[in-house]
Amino acid sequence: MGSYKFAALCMTGAICFQLNSIQAEASSFSHFADEGIASVMTEARNADPQVDEKIVEEMTPSEYDGICIAQVNDYVNVRSMPSEEGEVLGKLYNESAGSVEEEVDGWFKITSGSVTGYVKKEYVVTGDDAETLAEEVGSRVATVDTETLRVRSEADGESSILGLIGQDEELTVTDEKEGWVKVSIEEGDGWVSTDYVQLRTDFVQAESKEEEEARLAKEEEAKEEGRRRAQEVEAAVAAENQENAPVVVGNGGGSSSGNAVVNYASQFVGNPYVYGGSSLTNGTDCSGFVMSVYANFGVGLPHSSSAMRNCGYGVSLAEAQPGDIICYSGHVAIYCGNNTVVHASTPATGIIYTSPANYNNVICVRRIF
Repeated sequence: MGSYKFAALCMTGAICFQLNSIQAEASSFSHFADEGIASVMTEARNADPQVDEKIVEEMTPSEYDGICIAQVNDYVNVRSMPSEEGEVLGKLYNESAGSVEEEVDGWFKITSGSVTGYVKKEYVVTGDDAETLAEEVGSRVATVDTETLRVRSEADGESSILGLIGQDEELTVTDEKEGWVKVSIEEGDGWVSTDYVQLRTDFVQAESKEEEEARLAKEEEAKEEGRRRAQEVEAAVAAENQENAPVVVGNGGGSSSGNAVVNYASQFVGNPYVYGGSSLTNGTDCSGFVMSVYANFGVGLPHSSSAMRNCGYGVSLAEAQPGDIICYSGHVAIYCGNNTVVHASTPATGIIYTSPANYNNVICVRRIF
């Protein structure tokens, strides 16, 4: 029995010795490998002092990894299976984005918005091409996360203040640097600290059949409400014998209710701009101006240029009529016709006319009447 114990101990000792030897050799190899890598990195740093940043940049995953973007004339159907026989679940519109989950027989399984299904591979771009396109079609947005945001002329907390923007307003980002983003406002492009905004990238996404039906129904409801309000305004105009009241900016077409809005708004041109204000005589900001003008016609609108992007229903700029609301980054105006808007512009200018209507990038046009 003792000899067996001795043999077992010898075997255990041999195994431990062998493992220790292997570990020692591995440690030695690792040491030499580390020295080799260090030597190569030293040479690389001597040749290019920024090599570490470049390595990190190459190894850092892109925020657009796995993205696909539709490239079609209008939209491509998203189907329940990788076949033309699959049920149509929704639509992926041109330049809409989604994430690729897998590829099956010439089809991509994607998720975009609330829709998960299959689209033909030939109708979307992926990989490096999609990442490049994503930077072009994606909209970088900064949402104000403080009561009053100071937009500065430079990316510096000591630089002059270009303008003030209220909480929850959404601004278009035009550039970024560490700790700061450049945003577009009525006074021009300025810089804000990222400490006071929430950043995101917006893409158009797929729309399910149910979402499309709900959107169309909501738009029709808004149009019907607009027609009802227009009739009320037109009746009031007729009752006060204002059918021939001059449209200050000229004949821009459209309904008499829309022209009535423009006529009413125009009488306040020259009055002051006051941040946060809503008095058409003593001072108002841009959204306060639009809100107060429409309040005269019994229409309640929010005191927020971003929130007004969801009021009424959307039309294109080419379809704009007098009385329509034109929304910009951090700003809003009333369309007068003849490619002109009336708006509470800046503290320096007050309430003015501006032409052309697309003097700044137009985010959307909303029709109330």
